[in-house]
Amino acid sequence: MEISETTDGKEHEVQSSVGIGPPHEALFLAVAYFPLFELLATKEVCKSLRDAVSNDTLPWLDIIVKKPLNSRITDDILIEITSKAKGRLRTLALISCGKITDDGLQQVAEKNPFLFKLYIPGCNGLTPEGILRAVKALTKHNHNLISLKICGIYGINKQHLETLCSLLRTNQKQQKQQAIFYHNHNNFQSFRNEETDRPIDIDICPKCDQPCMVFDCPREDCECRGCCYCVPRCAECGRCIAYEEQGDAACEDTLCLDCWIGLQKCDFCNRPYCNRHADRRCQFPGFSGFVCGACHLKFLQSSSD
Repeated sequence: MEISETTDGKEHEVQSSVGIGPPHEALFLAVAYFPLFELLATKEVCKSLRDAVSNDTLPWLDIIVKKPLNSRITDDILIEITSKAKGRLRTLALISCGKITDDGLQQVAEKNPFLFKLYIPGCNGLTPEGILRAVKALTKHNHNLISLKICGIYGINKQHLETLCSLLRTNQKQQKQQAIFYHNHNNFQSFRNEETDRPIDIDICPKCDQPCMVFDCPREDCECRGCCYCVPRCAECGRCIAYEEQGDAACEDTLCLDCWIGLQKCDFCNRPYCNRHADRRCQFPGFSGFVCGACHLKFLQSSSD
């Protein structure tokens, strides 16, 4: 760095340099707890961090793929990432990873026999048959797999669910003893809560008799139980709501009137977003409120006419 100074009409240049040292030692300890996106970005910071991340298996034992990586990850990328665990992978969570196929999942399952948590909700590239093959590979020896989440996989029927329950050595009575609330199931942190976690996230709906996510009501005096199609539930509190008790939301989720009142509304249509879809709000500098996506689109269309 060069600094120019003028003293008594004379210009003097002072040369100084700023030394760049290695990363702080604490950073190497924290790397093991980084999410996958930050973990991959850390490899690009410097050589010492890249070597630390690449040569250590601890950061790769629990792999969680969610936004924004879920739309980019393919079979080849998944196999490369999971290979860094060197066969000791414990948790694999692929949240709505549409490019993952049965072959990719099977290769990961065969190379990681110690995997005991497999979460693949919304992975539309997977089939029930492919999931069955992967689960069989993970349960054929010491029955390591203890938790499976497959909500959003198309084509799963009762026979598939019975086979999966048999492989995980669970039963329908055990499934029904543990409650799942609608307003919590989209929060990935709930996947880590093993105290209220079912071995398999889906169950047979007592109303439509189909395998799907079955939710309980958080009301103490209510025993309603069913899928979200049979029993409408509030996205904020999870309780069951009748049609006349529903508040009009700016997103596709349903809100009870109590939760609807407490949420911030669009300044034009007076409809709120639930907290899960709050990132869809259109906000502008110097503007304290927000505009929903539908009203913003109408504004753009009217201004272009």
